[in-house]
Parts: sequence; C-alpha cells; structure tokens
Amino acid sequence: MDGLYGERSETMKRDVYLDDKPLEEALAEYLDYLAGLGALSPGPSELIAVDEAAAGRVTASPVYARNSSPHYHASAVDGVAVQASITFGASDATPKRLTLGTHIAVVDTGDPLPPECDAVIMIEDVHFIDENVFEITSGVVPWQHVRVIGEDVVATEMIVPANHRLRPVDLGGILAGGLTEIAVHPRPRVVILPTGTELVQPGVPLKPGDIIEYNTRVLGAMVAEWGGIPQRQEITIDDYQALKSRLQEAVANFDMVLINAGSSAGREDFTAELIGELGRVLTHGVAIKPAKPVILGEIAGKPVVGIPGYSVSAVVAAEQFVRPIIYSKLGAVSPAREKASAIVSRKIVSPMGTEEFVRVKMGQVGDKIIATAISRGAGVIMSLVRADGMLRVPRLSEGFNAGESVTVELMRPLQEIRETTVIIGSHDITLDVLANHLRQKYPVATLSSANVGSLGGLGALKRGEAHCAGIHLLDEKTGDYNVSYIKRLLPGQPVVLVNLVYREQGLIVAPGNPHNIRGVEDLAERGLSYINRQRGAGTRILFDYKIKENNINPDDIKGYEHEEYTHMAVAAAVASGSAAAGMGIRAAALALELDFVPVVEERYDLCIPAAFYDTPYIQRLLEVMAEPAFQREVEALGGYNLRDCGKILYDNRV
Repeated sequence: MDGLYGERSETMKRDVYLDDKPLEEALAEYLDYLAGLGALSPGPSELIAVDEAAAGRVTASPVYARNSSPHYHASAVDGVAVQASITFGASDATPKRLTLGTHIAVVDTGDPLPPECDAVIMIEDVHFIDENVFEITSGVVPWQHVRVIGEDVVATEMIVPANHRLRPVDLGGILAGGLTEIAVHPRPRVVILPTGTELVQPGVPLKPGDIIEYNTRVLGAMVAEWGGIPQRQEITIDDYQALKSRLQEAVANFDMVLINAGSSAGREDFTAELIGELGRVLTHGVAIKPAKPVILGEIAGKPVVGIPGYSVSAVVAAEQFVRPIIYSKLGAVSPAREKASAIVSRKIVSPMGTEEFVRVKMGQVGDKIIATAISRGAGVIMSLVRADGMLRVPRLSEGFNAGESVTVELMRPLQEIRETTVIIGSHDITLDVLANHLRQKYPVATLSSANVGSLGGLGALKRGEAHCAGIHLLDEKTGDYNVSYIKRLLPGQPVVLVNLVYREQGLIVAPGNPHNIRGVEDLAERGLSYINRQRGAGTRILFDYKIKENNINPDDIKGYEHEEYTHMAVAAAVASGSAAAGMGIRAAALALELDFVPVVEERYDLCIPAAFYDTPYIQRLLEVMAEPAFQREVEALGGYNLRDCGKILYDNRV
C-alpha cells in the first residue's frame, strides 16, 4: 500500500522532518480517519458468563430481564403472614386474637406468602398466647412488609443498555434478572513492540550503553487498565527488515500495534518509514512536550502508533492517542481525569507553540492547593512516580507565573493530596525515610518534599506554600545554624524550629579517594573537577564558606557552575566519573559505595510556621520522628546523629 513515505532510501530517510500539528488537530484527524475505515468500531460481540464477567467489560447489546425478581410475593421480614383485612381495628384497647392456619402462617424473611395472604405482621408486634394463638395490638395494610413480584426487576425490563461499562453492582442486577450469559464487546488486543539494539530485559547484568526495557511493561499496564488486552513482544534490534517482519506479523494478529522507540528522525529510527511503506502515516510529530515525535498511522485498516522511546514521552503519547482508541473500540467514552484548582509555587516557563505536560507535586497548605513543578525531562520515569498531577501548559502560552491559579489533572486521589504534608527546602535522605514511616503509621497521610534549597524553603514559607521547610543554613559570623536566617528572612512570622538530625557534610569522592583529596583546598590547587549544589542550598553556602575560609576564588574551582539539586545527584555525578568530588552528606556517599572526606557536622532542622505546628500535618511527623524504628533506620544510613531529633530549638511564638 502506498503511504506518506514511499520506497526506502537512505537519502529519503534523512529528509524526513517531523510535523508540528496541534494536539487537538492531530487527534481529531486521526480518529476521524480511523472511524472512516471502521477501525474504531468494536469487533463481533462475545458471549461470556456473567459469573466471569469482570467489571469494566462493555455490553454489546441491551440486557433485558428474563424473569422478575422476586418472581413470587415474598415476606420482607420475619413474622406472621395474614390477610390485611382481618387485622383492621386492632389496638392497645382492643387487641385482636388470631389463630395460625391455612391463611395465617409464620414466615421468615424471603419466604413465599401463603395463598390469600397479602401482608406480614412483624414478629416483634406479635404476642403468642400459645403455640397457635397470638394477639396483635395494631393492624397492617395490604402489602405491608411484602416484597411483591417484580419489586426489584420486572421480566422484560432493560437492566443495562448497550455500550454500558459494567460495574460490580450491574452483575448482580443481571443475575437477578435470570441471565447467566451476556454479550459484550471484545477487548481490543494491543501488541507492543519494543525496538532498540541498546535495550535489555530487566534483571540481566548491565554494561555501559544498556537500557533496561520497561516501557512496554508500563504501556501494557496502561492498556489493561483501559480495558484492552496487552501483548508484549521480544525486543527487536534496530534492523529495518527485522522490524518490518515483526510489524507485518503484529498487524496480522492483533487489533492495534504500538511500536516503542524509533519514532524520531535519526539514522536508526525506522518506524515512520515502515508504517508508510506498509500503510499510511497521517501524522509524524505533534506540538506537545514531551512526546513530540509520536507517529499516528494505519496498516491494513488497523491503528499503528509509533510511541517515542523516552519513558515520559511514551506515557504522554499513550494517554493522548492510545487511550481514546481503546475506549472507542470498546464502545465506551474515555472518562475525563479528575481535576483540581491549584496555585503555582514557582514560575513555569514553557516554549510558545508547544503544549507542555508538566508533572507537579501537590499539597493543601491552608485553604490553597499548591502545585510545584518537578523534573521535566522526557526520560525521567521517577517524575511520573512522584507526581500528584499533570499541568498542561497551553500551546499559545509561555507558561505560568508564581502564584497563578491553574487547573491540574490529578494522578492521585484529591483526598490523598489534601492529607499531604508539604516540605519545601533542602534535600535530605531522611525525608524519604520519614515519608515511608509516616505512610505506615498513617495510611491516609503522605509527605511531599520539593528540593529547592534552604533559602528557597524559607521563601516558600514566607509565601504560605509549605507546612514546613528543611534548612541547614550556617551563619558565618556566629557558627550557629538557621536562627539568624529565620529572623532576617521571616521577620515577625511566628515559627517553631524543630531538629530532625545532625549530619556529616563533606566531600564525596571516588572509591579509594584516588586523588587523595583532603579538603576543599585540594580542588583548586590540583584543578580537580567539582559538582556543586544549586544557589540557595545550605550545602552551597557551606562550601562557599569553606573556600572563602581558605582564600579560594570560586573561579578557580573547575565545575563550580555545574549544579545539582540533591545529595544523591551529587553522589551519582562522582560515581559516574563526571566529577572528582562534590560536597554532600556521608549517607549519600555510602549509598553509592563512594568514599567520604568529612568537613563538618551540621544541624538540619524543620522550620514550621506556628499556624501549622498543632495541625495533623506536623503532629503526625513529630510522632513518627519520636519512634525508635524511624530513628534506627536513619542511623543505619550512616553519618547521622539524632540526639535532638524532635526537640524544639527555637520558638518565637508569643
């Protein structure tokens, strides 16, 4: 079949250039095209047992009751079945005495009513004189305490319509109506083809250049969540003919094909060309970030989507283009994501002309929900793991200013977000341990930490964007920590300063300390490469203090301008060999089996606005900090001392 791309040639291959269609236009055009081919219509219906019907299956036709439920007049209570008319006139002053017989009988809940009975007297209202004779002091009306025929379901009544997504309660209604089988739309079978010579399966020993193949697992779980049947294939190396053969086989045996990676325009990116050769490419490139190089195509009347290789790009592309196709093939409508209004904590700059999907951490601080952007890299899967929501920056916008109100698509339940303690400030591994123990003790609670440095944390408190800030700010004049900065940067604001840990700060170096680094002075003298922390970080302030103490100019330190935002990122840079040293905590060095040159023990505190100190957000943290299990786990990390953990070190409340 002729496509947008014709026969393969190296010259043509290098001329391929990505489109730049707006998201709405690309999606509408693709769905309209597929609908015209009938590729969005569900396949022939399947008859399945109701007992085996999972919630989420979609009915292919309306479901009508075969019988009524109940199909007989049934007692709704334990009591005595009677003709209502014989009870009329009974009262406390004139009780009526009745005798059990053919048309007066004791019944239990669910029993059929005897002939000519039309009501039931509750057993609590019956006083037996002997085994057969009883008195009543109030009458009943016809059909009182009776479940009449068809009270729940009437024969021939429609229980659920066609194209109805089944819920657990629907299954009960269908069975009550006398059906044991129902017709449902088939679940679309979606094959996922991972491509790339560099890919390896999870669990194999890694060598430089290897990339663990996990995208198809993520995509498969998403397809299953939406109602499709995912099928992962083995990795296909970057070989045109091998991929062509695998693609032809996939199209022949499945309802939809996802090709992961190879969607850009590099020398070994064959996906668009192959789809064009075997079918048609409608769009190659959409004006979104990440996931710009997504490919929307069709082969043999079946949707074929080229999913970018970067993990976040893959998820965004699947959400925007695969999800609506699967729901359409199920005869259902793709449900809208839950949304919430939030305030942007920091300015977000985005390129004009591209709709950007920004991952954010969220938490309710006072009466506002705060959204803080996290890593925007297209390959950072942990940005999705940590994200509470997705903020979409419109294509014709350049971003959002700090303090601006935005709408966020939620990736966690709103109630969970409302129960989140927001810590903004300096990074410390202890916060991850604290978050885990908090969740174990209080399953409803979450801790969200954003790493913006100690000064950034105090700024967040000043703007009312966090419940507390992690800080370790050294006062060069006094040698004390944190208090002078609080007085200067939060004047007049009542706060409580609670110690979390004391920790060893020093130079993280390669195993064995091959450069024999003894202190910061060696960095400048020997021209060794350094990895720094960002401006405003307490570690940066400490390092600047130390080089100033040694009369070292920052310009004399190679890599001084190279910044990272966490201790673990600094340690990773040293472990990779991109830096000879970096200032950080001992625990980060130990975590990556690096060596450590101690410089100072510093105090790491939580600065808590007085307005939040007595709230569950903080009191839950203080409870966890006092637990021996938490303290033992922190001490096991190495380089920590918890002698004042949980102790108030400064309190300016009136």
